[in-house]
Amino acid sequence: MGRRWPGNVSISFFHRRRFFFSSARLALADPTLAQDIHDPYGALRQRDYRRLLIGSVLFTLGTEMQAAAVSWELYDRTQSKMALAYSGLAQVLPVLLLALPAGQAADRYSRQKLLMAAQALAVATSFGLAALSFWQGPIALVYVCLVMIGVVRAFSVPARWGLLPQIVSMELLPNAVTWNSSGFQIALAAGPPIGGLLLAYCVPAVVYLTTAVCALACVTLIGTLRPRPSQLLEEKRSLKTLLAGIRFVWESKPILTTISLDMFAVLLGGVTALLPIFAKDILQVGEWGYGWLRAAPPLGALAPAFIMAHHPPLHHAGKVLLLAVTGFGVATIFFGLSDSFWLSFVLLLAAGALDNISVVVRGTLVQVLTPDSMRGRVGAVNFMFVSSSNQLGEFESGLTAHLFGPIASVILGGFGTLVVVGAIIALWPPIMRLSLAPPLLPVEQDLSP
Repeated sequence: MGRRWPGNVSISFFHRRRFFFSSARLALADPTLAQDIHDPYGALRQRDYRRLLIGSVLFTLGTEMQAAAVSWELYDRTQSKMALAYSGLAQVLPVLLLALPAGQAADRYSRQKLLMAAQALAVATSFGLAALSFWQGPIALVYVCLVMIGVVRAFSVPARWGLLPQIVSMELLPNAVTWNSSGFQIALAAGPPIGGLLLAYCVPAVVYLTTAVCALACVTLIGTLRPRPSQLLEEKRSLKTLLAGIRFVWESKPILTTISLDMFAVLLGGVTALLPIFAKDILQVGEWGYGWLRAAPPLGALAPAFIMAHHPPLHHAGKVLLLAVTGFGVATIFFGLSDSFWLSFVLLLAAGALDNISVVVRGTLVQVLTPDSMRGRVGAVNFMFVSSSNQLGEFESGLTAHLFGPIASVILGGFGTLVVVGAIIALWPPIMRLSLAPPLLPVEQDLSP
């Protein structure tokens, strides 16, 4: 039998073991510790967490600059909407093919070393893009580099996901997830305008070389971490252990529902892949405006990220999540209808703010409900959902823009997001009562099938 969450949301898992949410018990034992647990800057006071966060921010900053440059250069050289669609497809296919083996590797081997190896591959890939750009190499080789970026993401995300609980305690894990989101959004916000600025005054190769430097700094910082030993997977490699993360997520309806909602909403409602078209052909704002349009969603996400670090949306998390995704769909529709740069910028700010609420709720839920020995595999499944929504969303956007035009593509995607919200409520009504208020987990759970 599954145990009940606050709000009568049922949870069941496949793996039998006891799992404790230590913050609730520590708070009962010592009120002073309870104050520390609720310290909104608790995770940032940890040396290794700061280094992991800084390294992740630098890497994301570089990859966002690089993504903006690749999209702009592809469209500039080919004038093809499908070229943008294929760029998303090239990056997502390695994730879909390799995420599960990468998650198993993250549970079997050193997550720190695996993450460093992935970042080192990112450095080499950026140098390759710089060479292809400078000498105007074949477009086909650019797609090869994009495939390698997908390989980097397939291995680095599960490793980083599993490494996080090795450097922060369980009671600080929700706070660490929130600050991860903040750092990620800062990098997302800063990367595109910096990339756009460099594109305006330099050749794209400069952007790719800057990305290589950021990735190299990330490798160095990760190498200085001193993570606690983790409970590594000792079972022999098998199809059962490979697919264990999928089964775990399938058995946990709160996790399955929230990541499905996030995946389909962004898959249909995302507009990032079409921003070069809107900047160049519809809003006519050039490289500078393109960079700021790319930066708008993460800029909008910063404010709710800091607010949630101090006042997490715990008690009515399900309702807040559904309202946020609904607002995301509405903002997407009006972005498609806008012909004003500033209105489009504000609508993208709003979309980013609303989307980040979903990111924090989902990230907290998955991290806390996952046993340490499975964090890599569950993180890989979670990443497959997220990456599918982002990169397959780019392919979907490019394809529908090719068939119906960019404006119709965005508007239809926004309406699709609203349909997804309605479908989730119909398929799993308990999401309306989902609560993340402490105690987030019951003290003891039956994790049987």
